Amino acid sequence: MPRWKELPAEISSSERQLLVQLRRLKDHSDLSLASLAGRTSYSRSSWERYLNGKKPVPRKAVEELARVCGTEPTRLLVLYDVAERSRPRTTATGRTDESSSASPESARPLEPAREAEPEPEPGQERETASAAAPEPEPRPGPTPIPEQRPSDSRRPGRTVPLGWLVAAVVLAVAVSFGAGLLTARAWDDDAPAKKKTGPVAAGTGYLRGQTYECAVQRKDGRLRAGHSDTREMLLDINSTGFDVVEAQCLLREKGFDPGVFDGLYDERTKGAAKKFQQARHLVVDGIIGPDTWRELRR
Repeated sequence: MPRWKELPAEISSSERQLLVQLRRLKDHSDLSLASLAGRTSYSRSSWERYLNGKKPVPRKAVEELARVCGTEPTRLLVLYDVAERSRPRTTATGRTDESSSASPESARPLEPAREAEPEPEPGQERETASAAAPEPEPRPGPTPIPEQRPSDSRRPGRTVPLGWLVAAVVLAVAVSFGAGLLTARAWDDDAPAKKKTGPVAAGTGYLRGQTYECAVQRKDGRLRAGHSDTREMLLDINSTGFDVVEAQCLLREKGFDPGVFDGLYDERTKGAAKKFQQARHLVVDGIIGPDTWRELRR
């Protein structure tokens, strides 16, 4: 089974929770994206964008995925409604108002109608037209480029104006620099995240590839590691963030070491979660949900 891509960091936690459940449902059905496209009204590329967080998944797509996989859609639709309320909304003020985008000429006041002039007599029509129409001013043509003559070796002719040549050189440098930035960004995205030595204390912003400290203590009757207070967030493969760091710290506190505390829910973290669920007589699926959180914080 191919590994899912990591969800974008800018999507909300409720949107992330919905996509984790949809991915899990798709994986359990053993349906490929092509098979899913054949059984629903959405294409393979649409499902790829929906399940990887590139585009918000429609409500109808959630219902069709649940129907194809033979699952009751009620719980997924509840998650969808929560995620849909957290999505940014496009208001009428954010769209271009056709009335306000009219051309400046249409907003100008109409000029008063000119009085009709008397029609000239047939004999005077040509003379009046030629006298009334002013002669058009000659427009300056392009500057002629001096032709280089073979016999004149002292002054070679220029075929391109100097201003154009400078602009072309500047544009070429800018394009080369931009291409270098895109290439470096592509290599950086494909390269694995570099882990910095030493744990990072709690309170800093989450950075992928770094490890974090685990200062587990009991507060208000529940264990906390200082990274997250959640008791409901669903965590599965490719989940990231401080919720994952909190779960990793609590798993180690309970005697089930996930290996690292980097906020990435990988196979080793999922294996530790399964062992903990089995020891607590929970559903052994490796997905940390409300029941597993409750046992972790005891």
